[in-house]
Amino acid sequence: MGVMMSRGEDRSELNRRISADLRARAQSERRHDPDYVDDSNYVKDTKKTGRFTWIWIVLIVLAIISLFCIFFI
Repeated sequence: MGVMMSRGEDRSELNRRISADLRARAQSERRHDPDYVDDSNYVKDTKKTGRFTWIWIVLIVLAIISLFCIFFI
């Protein structure tokens, strides 16, 4: 969005109005940093990664290698 203006007092008035509008928007939309206290209940019932995670990683790598062989060899 642009506004064509000539130099003079109108420009300072426009700058003042735009600045006031931007300040009002910034204050109304100000968001506070979350402290994640409410999220602790969300994480409460989760489990750590199991001890067989490396098997899943190996299986995924083997699947990618097999797809590569099917399509390109």
